[in-house]
Formats: sequence, structure tokens, C-alpha cells
Amino acid sequence: MKRIGMLTSGGDCQALNATMRGVVKGLYGSFKEVEIYGFLEGYKGLMYGNYKLLKAEDFSGILTKGGTILGSSRQPFKLMREPDANGLDKVKAMKDTYKKLKLDCLVVLGGNGSQKTANLLSEEGLNVIGLPKTIDNDLWGTDMTFGFQSAVDIATDAIDCIHTTAASHGRVFIVEIMGHKVGWITLYAGIAGGADIILIPEIPYDIKNVCKALDRRTKQGKRFSILAVAEGAISKEVASLPKKERKALLENSKYPSVAYEIADQIKAYNGQEVRVTVPGHTQRGGSPCPYDRVLSSRFGAKAAELIKKEKYGELVVLKNNEVTSIPLSESAGKLKYVSAKDSIVQNARMLGISFGDE
Repeated sequence: MKRIGMLTSGGDCQALNATMRGVVKGLYGSFKEVEIYGFLEGYKGLMYGNYKLLKAEDFSGILTKGGTILGSSRQPFKLMREPDANGLDKVKAMKDTYKKLKLDCLVVLGGNGSQKTANLLSEEGLNVIGLPKTIDNDLWGTDMTFGFQSAVDIATDAIDCIHTTAASHGRVFIVEIMGHKVGWITLYAGIAGGADIILIPEIPYDIKNVCKALDRRTKQGKRFSILAVAEGAISKEVASLPKKERKALLENSKYPSVAYEIADQIKAYNGQEVRVTVPGHTQRGGSPCPYDRVLSSRFGAKAAELIKKEKYGELVVLKNNEVTSIPLSESAGKLKYVSAKDSIVQNARMLGISFGDE
């Protein structure tokens, strides 16, 4: 009998269910007897012993279902060693639940913070397998995370829809896309949606350069322009500040987000009419796209293979279109950023896309 625990941690995304289905189908094909324990609301369920024994039919029909049948929650890694409000030792509690259920392995579906905790539990002696989830595609060590392509598709659709109204009214439109620390979604969706300017956290912008790019389009006879702006986009001026000052400035801003500040600055510069659109959490919602369904199924199958081989402490990853794995410790605590030197950024510049930095 193989006893496997599973949890989905952190922000939700479209392909969590598809990935769990892949794991379970792989396990049922590998072992005669399997018990699957699903922990509710992520690590919180593991801490407080909130779980349910799942049956094969629980994973039927969920390939196309967004969200997560287990629920999720954010449990910051930096607080994992701190007792909860009632003095509970969180790490000990998670280990106790694991041992109480006599689990052979814990499968963690999550992003950077979740995988740091997965690595912590692995170092504490538990058998853990990580699966790379995040719409941001910022988990170090994998070329792609599940959820990313679905988010890109939705963000691209938003830009596509904006095109028609922007062209009709001859306006500047800013589409604010998810991504606090990294700009992969904005970069991909911006290129796919034909954005004229792409602003991302990794490439600080100068508002004067942004406005000059808009002026060039006006001189070329273009009646409208579209900016794809990551929610974490930052100006060169703000980026140059010490971290504490930068944080305080952003927290005390009179604007709800950077997109609205940029809109006001453009209006002040050339008087152009500017509109802001924020797709927000729609980028996490809905059904996973076909690419993510395939990727998730492959990831799930690989996780089952690792469990069969009893190769634990691993993160399933995609490298050069091959699904493989790396030690959790190699990825834990690292983010995969966009670089101004990346070929995709250089390709975008060749297409005439401005990043506001030059």
C-alpha cells in the first residue's frame, strides 16, 4: 500500500486540478493499492490535520476544471519557523500529520515560496516531490510552469479586445498585467497582443522614453497605442532609491497601481487621452489551455514515476521540452527573472517594441 499526500499551496491557477489528476493516474497505473490524502487549503491543512481521503472518482472530469478541488492558502515561508497565534510549532505539526498518516510521500503543487517550504520539509526528513505551479513562470530551474500559458492567453485576449476600442477612439490604452517581481506574462502577452510598449519590473523605465515612443507613433500617423504594463513595473527613478525608501514610496502612492500613475504622466506630457484596463484575477481563472493540460499531465506522470523509483526531494521541471527533475534544494529561494539580454527581449526590440529604458 502506497500512501500519498497532496496539497496545493499559494495562489491558484488554471491547471492545478489537471496536474493532480496526472499524478493520481500515474500512481494508479504504478501500484496495486494507493491511498491519496488531500490536504485542504494548502500547508494549513497539513499543519492542522485538515484532510480527506480521496477516491479515484474525485479526479475524474477535472482535467479542464480551473482552480483546485483541495483549496489553497498562502503560508509565507518566512513565518514557517514562527509559532502560530496559539503557539503551535508549524513545522513539527506538519511532520506529525505526515507521520500520523504513515505517508510514503508528500506531493506539493506550488510556486517559489511553496517549494521553499517543500525543501524545508525534505530537509526535515520527509519524502517530498515538488510540482512547479505559478502563472508568473518565475520558478528557477524549469523552462515552464503550469498555469503560465493559460494566464498569457487571457492577458493576450484582453489586449486583443482593447485593440478594437483603442483604434476606434484613437486613444492610448494601458493594460495592467499580473507580475509583481517578474515580467514574463507581460512580455509574452505584450508580444502576442501587439503591444507597442512593454514595461516590466526587470527593466526600469524612464517616462520620458515612454512618451517619446508614443510621439514616434503619432508622427507615423498611428491613431492609438497600447502599453502592456506589469503591476510591478518600476521607473528608473524609483528603482535607484534604497529598498526601504522605495517600499515606503510605493506604499504611500496616491495611485491604486503603477498603470494609473503612468496614465497621468502621459496625459501631462502630451495631453493624449489615456485609459487603463486591469484584467486582474481573470488571469488566474477559467479552464487551463490545451498547452497547460498537456504540460500538467506530463508533470503529474513524472511525479508518479519519481515516487515509484522512490526518488524524493525532487522538483519536476521542463528542460528543452523534456520533463525531468532537479533537487528541490537547487530551486528553493531562487526566482527566474527576465533579463534585458534575453533573446526574446532583443527580438521584441527588433519588432519596434519599446521597453521605456532607451
